[in-house]
Amino acid sequence: MQVYILGIESSCDDTAAAVIENDEIRSNITARQEVHRLYGGVVPELASRAHQQNIIPVIDAAIKKANISKNQLSAVAFTQGPGLLGSLLVGISFAKSFAMGLGIPLIEVDHLQAHILAHFIRDEYSLKPPPSFPFLCLTVSGGHTQIVLVKNHFEMEIIGQTIDDAAGETFDKAAKIMGLPYPGGPMIDAFAKEGRADVFTFAKPNIPGLDFSFSGLKTSILYFLRDRLKEDPAFIENNKADLCASIQETIVSILMSKLKDAAKQTGITEVAIAGGVSANSLLRAKLLETEKTMHWNVFIPRLAYSTDNAAMIAMTGYFKFLKKDFADQSAAPYARIK
Repeated sequence: MQVYILGIESSCDDTAAAVIENDEIRSNITARQEVHRLYGGVVPELASRAHQQNIIPVIDAAIKKANISKNQLSAVAFTQGPGLLGSLLVGISFAKSFAMGLGIPLIEVDHLQAHILAHFIRDEYSLKPPPSFPFLCLTVSGGHTQIVLVKNHFEMEIIGQTIDDAAGETFDKAAKIMGLPYPGGPMIDAFAKEGRADVFTFAKPNIPGLDFSFSGLKTSILYFLRDRLKEDPAFIENNKADLCASIQETIVSILMSKLKDAAKQTGITEVAIAGGVSANSLLRAKLLETEKTMHWNVFIPRLAYSTDNAAMIAMTGYFKFLKKDFADQSAAPYARIK
């Protein structure tokens, strides 16, 4: 039986739609919101307005690219949360009305669970089978940093998480302090490739167990740059590449240290990363390096499935469709992790 799932993602500032045929992606369309660059970060009200403008063209493009008609859809899956409530409401409202109009099931999807299940997407670039259960997944983005023990498609346990700020937020905050344009994470990654990671040292947290903390690191970077700029107003500009490399090395080393601890404690060697920060080139390189030294079986998502996208929503929707795990018209968004 051919199952076609339309996935809709609107948790933050990307309006995305995808169509999946069973577990194979047929289309994956994303409309970026450039307006937020003017403000150095996402403005929730502007994001929700942009979603309203983009959602119909994006969904229409996804269905057309999949080369099917809307009447062939088996269900509509949507991001329920976590995310910005105004943005989520746009996607949920459209999904409800679209599913009702077509007389097909509605499927609610958790955004973070979807990032993990993106590893099960098949497309023309798929060269490796998906992870075997159980596996560990470092889910790291602008809003979340977690180590998740994935027991099956729907049984997942958070065994470590940030107690304050997320790693992606730390990248963006450091970039903003340095005067780099938004989004800051990719800018730090780009400049770091030209710099040396051992030039500057920043405070690393001493948090017990598998939890993370990044607030102290953010403060360390802020005070360090404040003091250096008093001595030399051109300090950031003259040391931009080395600063980016040193900051990136610090953040990635914190992430990898906890991930290694998690693998040792659980005895699990199937290890994956997910979320927007999984696109970071140093994190990817360190993971592949550790695959050799610790004999892990590593899974790194394609860049298209690292940042927010609808393919992962459609993939999760497909698994839930097989279980007949459907939502109703009372489904409401949630801003924080359930």
